[in-house]
Amino acid sequence: MSGIPMIGYRRVSTEEQAEDGNGMDAQGYAIQQEGDRNGWDLTWFGDPGYSAKDTNRPDLRRALAALDKREYAGMVVAKLDRLSRSVIDFATMVERAQKRKWNLVVLDPRFDLSTPYGRAFAGMAAVWAQLERELIGQRTSEGLQALKRQGVRLGRPRQYSADVVALVATLADVEGMGCRAIAAELSRRAVPTVGGRDWHPSTVRRLLSGHRLDLVAASALEASQSQTAASQTKEEG
Repeated sequence: MSGIPMIGYRRVSTEEQAEDGNGMDAQGYAIQQEGDRNGWDLTWFGDPGYSAKDTNRPDLRRALAALDKREYAGMVVAKLDRLSRSVIDFATMVERAQKRKWNLVVLDPRFDLSTPYGRAFAGMAAVWAQLERELIGQRTSEGLQALKRQGVRLGRPRQYSADVVALVATLADVEGMGCRAIAAELSRRAVPTVGGRDWHPSTVRRLLSGHRLDLVAASALEASQSQTAASQTKEEG
């Protein structure tokens, strides 16, 4: 009799770890032990040599696509940082699991979306993710204002709020959706456009392009400020 079909996902961050294999083996052992206790029929997905700074990993994307198609009941990881180091990415993945009706299990720290405690934790993660989005928007806005004061030209003024920009960026970078799919999703959610019309892929493309240019500009400013501070410290020393 076959067990519950589950994905066992493993990840290590450096090529050295990927070649050594110990990290992947240790994760696999922990997941298999839990699977034996719960009657899971595990299928393995893994991204050796990939960072958890974002979700742009080939096997993770394949795993999420299979889960969305209900080919598996859920996904299990040995540790949270094997899946994500971003509150926003994790909360978005939890929201995706709840919406698409698949389970997400983390062994350390303990998290199981099928339990009341897991769902409560998911709610708290969503709150912290929203806070992080707002802080990112605030820092980006402050950085852009500083660039303007320095006379840097930043292109056309932003037409959409930070919340809309964050939503579009999340759909693109976390959900892996294309511009056409994002436009359809924004229209479905009744997110208003500047002109009051339906969303179009070209509008989404321009918004994403502007958002990424803003991030590059803000990062450049931060790097410049850090370099200036380091130079001043060196001179004082």
